[in-house]
Amino acid sequence: GSHTQAGGGPDPWEVHGNLEFSVLSNGVNVEGAMHKQVVGLIHGNSLNGVNVEGATHKQVVDLIRAGEKELVLTVLSVPPHEAESLEPPEEPLGPPFYDYSEKQAVPISIPTYKHVEQSGEKFVVYNVYMAGRQLCSKRYREFAILHQNLKREFANFTFPRLPGKWPFSLSEQQLDARRRGLEEYLEKVCSIRVIGESDIMQEFLSESDENYNGVSDVELRVALPDVTTVTVRVKKNSTTDQVYQVSPFPPGIGVANYFTLFKVINHSFTPLLAPNEFPHKLYVQNYTSAVPGTCLTLRKWLFTTEEEALLNDNDLAVAYFFHQAVDDVKKGYIKAEEKSYQLQKLCEQRKMVMYLTMLRTCEGYNEITFPHCSCDSRRKGHVISAISIRHFKLHACTEEGQLENQVIAFQWEEMQRWDTDEEGMAFCFEYARAEKKPRWVKIFTPYVSGLVLHGIPSDPAWNSL
Repeated sequence: GSHTQAGGGPDPWEVHGNLEFSVLSNGVNVEGAMHKQVVGLIHGNSLNGVNVEGATHKQVVDLIRAGEKELVLTVLSVPPHEAESLEPPEEPLGPPFYDYSEKQAVPISIPTYKHVEQSGEKFVVYNVYMAGRQLCSKRYREFAILHQNLKREFANFTFPRLPGKWPFSLSEQQLDARRRGLEEYLEKVCSIRVIGESDIMQEFLSESDENYNGVSDVELRVALPDVTTVTVRVKKNSTTDQVYQVSPFPPGIGVANYFTLFKVINHSFTPLLAPNEFPHKLYVQNYTSAVPGTCLTLRKWLFTTEEEALLNDNDLAVAYFFHQAVDDVKKGYIKAEEKSYQLQKLCEQRKMVMYLTMLRTCEGYNEITFPHCSCDSRRKGHVISAISIRHFKLHACTEEGQLENQVIAFQWEEMQRWDTDEEGMAFCFEYARAEKKPRWVKIFTPYVSGLVLHGIPSDPAWNSL
């Protein structure tokens, strides 16, 4: 083997056999000095006894580091023409391969446009909707930029035509034709899954590059418990708390304190929307939601049956309680069991107050149930957690969510401390029973912590949140 130094000597590729370098030869750090020479290794080359044929830059660097003080290269020296025949021909870096064959039905539309005046400039913005929900408002030039960006990224795709530019002001008829043309363009482009779900398209649909005064208003549709919906106009960057201030309730209703906004994640679960979340962002993230046209729903935020009973003379509150209760029985959250026949009759007769009075004695009433997840105190299987005014329950279930017959209920006073992990993906609590040593339990769900950290249901302040 021949020896040479990192800083000089013959070109290492011209020497047969092993090359050994001291990693700090002549005070030169080989990691820095040798990278360039080592990265071009071809067939038959090895580094510290490891074959590095076709190795990446990072793999070679890692091997150099692992070698500590000694660096041994085994280099196969061959004439250039032979080396070329050993190497696969370099392919020119072409565009990435995209599969355009996968289609999706996307309910995207531009139902309206709007004249805007900002900083002395007059222009038109087009309101983009997805499944009846407003996503954003964009100027024509923003569509033109989108078109260019998409053509650059998906170079081998034949894009539909974008409505042409026009140097003069457009009549209402021409504006409407442009609106239809832009809508058709978005429909066609978004129907190709790889383009519709690309970062370029998602960014375009989520936020406007420019904040048009007044255009940053968006409409949020909220599903009410009686299966109707209301529309609330708010600023696009409104938090949940700010949305409450623009009350989504029909005028004259005095029950705003007893309901709150929840997200519709799927048919069986609707987590609470945190006070500092941005409801409009959910619109963009949830193209297809469980409730057609909205992913926000209003649900009861009341845990004491006594307080609920005080609202018996408020027809709208009772109607909302009733509709949610019927839905919760249907979904299995509330166990009607031997009362189910009587409850069914009261439901058919629309005797809402009587129905609610009877249902309040059933298991699961005024409980919030969470999707099943793993828990550190169960080696096999999952748990379903449920929160009520009296306790925090863990139902044992299979990994598929099938209920088993074990249930542990923790009274709130037994729970000494609780917290969420740094990422907010797990809820941890410490409980103490009788003389036993306190124990920590960790539940791997992102949903419980947001709710419990609001307060504990047995605390009077919980209901006034």
